[in-house]
Amino acid sequence: MAGIMSYDSNSISTLFSSLGNRSNKNTTTDMLGISYTDYATIRSGSYFKLLRSYYSEGSNKTDSTSSNKTSTSTAKDTTAKLAATEQSAEDLKSSADKLLEKGSKSLFHQTTATDADGKTTTKYDTDKIYSAVKDFVSNYNSLIDKAGDSNVTGILSAAASMTNMSKANAGLLSQIGITRDEKNKLVLDEDTFKKTDMSTVKSLFHTTGSYGYQISAQASMIDYYASNEASKSNTYSKNGMYTYNYNTGEIYSSGF
Repeated sequence: MAGIMSYDSNSISTLFSSLGNRSNKNTTTDMLGISYTDYATIRSGSYFKLLRSYYSEGSNKTDSTSSNKTSTSTAKDTTAKLAATEQSAEDLKSSADKLLEKGSKSLFHQTTATDADGKTTTKYDTDKIYSAVKDFVSNYNSLIDKAGDSNVTGILSAAASMTNMSKANAGLLSQIGITRDEKNKLVLDEDTFKKTDMSTVKSLFHTTGSYGYQISAQASMIDYYASNEASKSNTYSKNGMYTYNYNTGEIYSSGF
């Protein structure tokens, strides 16, 4: 995103509008209506930089039609809770991206071996793939715990999207030994996983728009929401009670 500071508010607003436009015939979406182009922008970090640039610019402007003043808002979650949520989101994104890795570092790179009789076989390294998926499941469950305990709407919404994606892919996930429990957490059965066709695992975790790709994108969103919330000043009211109240401030009066 070299040159990000050269964007003005009009061009950034236009870009945000384009991210939400689903009428473009060249935009590919999955069955849940999710744009892969948007996800690519989110995962690369460009979307977050534009958000920060836009809000930073908006917070320094004065709206002559409004008498509201910019004021400090307070976070809905504690700093410790937000930090833990950020870390869990980053861990999940990292484990999902490891499964998405392409080229020579890909976990789905097949090796060829020849036995003593001269028979040649090509296969995946099932143990490495299992280890990576096990990490993914563990980090997914950790983030579901952290996000589910949040008071931040954006975090809760992204976590709900994650559980909906898992539900939508329940059939394929069960084929590779991953099921969901009553708390919307994932459960991985090692024996079933290692006996499954690794091409099914690859379709779930290794392609653009796949289940793993979408979970990575939602983890990025949670990371952003937690980071943004943590930047607000947690304060105490005049009677000594902790407050989570928001002041609308100038940015909401500017017409955004």
